[in-house]
Amino acid sequence: MASKHPSKASAKAQAKSKPEPKAESKAQRNTTGDTFFGWDGDVLVLNVLGKPSASKDAIGKPKGTQLKISVTAAPRDGKATDYMVRFLAPLFGVAVADIEVVFGQENVNKQLRIHAPKKLPAVFTDAAPLAD
Repeated sequence: MASKHPSKASAKAQAKSKPEPKAESKAQRNTTGDTFFGWDGDVLVLNVLGKPSASKDAIGKPKGTQLKISVTAAPRDGKATDYMVRFLAPLFGVAVADIEVVFGQENVNKQLRIHAPKKLPAVFTDAAPLAD
């Protein structure tokens, strides 16, 4: 005779097959909305499309919801991202330690959190959303 209720074992299996959404990381990824940057208090959240092995280090133009940043460093074991952080720190008037790579250490798509930037490169003045 078949039971109308699923067994405890099958209920546990179903629970394991559905991962819980991570609200914190999802919130961090959506901080910028429809632009390449946004503010979380005094923290600048920046979505980046990285271009390693470029001919020169440069901040490019926004491309959708990302800002293109080119660096001369080769993409090996996240070293291009480390180089990018060192390149960006003086442009934002912060120490290297004030820039956190949220995700994308070894990927061209990345998000950075820059704590209390003292200055902003010119590309930010055209698309500046107001801080909350």
